[in-house]
Amino acid sequence: MKQKILSLNSLSKGLLIPLILFPAWIILYNNLQNISDFITENIIQLSPGEHLTETIRFFIFEVPKVMLLLVLIIFIVGIIRSYFSTEKTRKILGSKSLFTGNVLGALLGIVTPFCSCSAIPLFLGFVEAGIPIGVTFSFLIAAPMINEVALVLLAGLFGWKIAIIYISTGLFIAIISGWIIGKLKLEKYVAEWVYKVKSNANCSENETLTLNKRIKAGYTSVKEILGKIWIYIIIGIAVGAGAHGYVPENFLGSLLGEGNWYGVPLAIVMGIPMYSNAAGIIPIVSVLIDKGVSLGTALAFMMSVIALSLPEIIILKKVLKWQLIVIFVSIVAIGIITVGYIFNYFVYL
Repeated sequence: MKQKILSLNSLSKGLLIPLILFPAWIILYNNLQNISDFITENIIQLSPGEHLTETIRFFIFEVPKVMLLLVLIIFIVGIIRSYFSTEKTRKILGSKSLFTGNVLGALLGIVTPFCSCSAIPLFLGFVEAGIPIGVTFSFLIAAPMINEVALVLLAGLFGWKIAIIYISTGLFIAIISGWIIGKLKLEKYVAEWVYKVKSNANCSENETLTLNKRIKAGYTSVKEILGKIWIYIIIGIAVGAGAHGYVPENFLGSLLGEGNWYGVPLAIVMGIPMYSNAAGIIPIVSVLIDKGVSLGTALAFMMSVIALSLPEIIILKKVLKWQLIVIFVSIVAIGIITVGYIFNYFVYL
């Protein structure tokens, strides 16, 4: 009986802080525009309508908005992630048929905390577990491109409609690209040493976490993820703020806007040499759209930066032969181009 009472007390303490902080979060979030205007016009005393004023106003408003959204969503997803592990992911994917495996691989990529820098250890673990190469690629494409950071930033800057469009098209690209790679039977283009690697990892799969521990996992996720990406958010929003305030309205629109058939492939070519995550690139994409760049073109640029960045390709070269890398990049690029043109067409019907 005493043990149950102690357990309930511990549980109530674990839930108390989130329940207290959430109303404060709502009040602060709903008043960000007023706070931004007050700081810009009353404290800094800048004149409304000027380039510098709008640049600073954009920065002061967007940084706390994005941070608040990220804290909330990362905390929730951190709790969800406590129910998953790399080993569980492998077990779920290893026993599925090709297309079903591609779908599950892409969906699991959304809720697992992996980025392009994790590509090699993940690839090794999946191959060792016997997961088909096509399913592995569906996971590796989805994991960095579709996650709670991308969802929060897109929803906060563009609205939920565009966020859902991005998530849906990203899933489509991850599923279809992995399925095609699986059908082509390209295992011979994986570096020979990969198949000789033996895992020495020990995993405590039988450990059952209490709700308090899962809440702590949420706090840990916020600390670790924000600790890694906050600088990208600041830089991305700073670049976006500068473009918002100073780039002429029709410059980017004339280069990557609706009337240019080459806008989508040009955006992908511009995006591949860059290296960023969703936190760094989405604020810039927001400004591109404000300046007249077509929605499909902007999404294609973003997807190419996250899913086809040159640094990621260099990382993958350590485990893949050039033939498979070229096929991988080509398939994903064709998928991104298709999505870009489709959305440009439907938006401007």
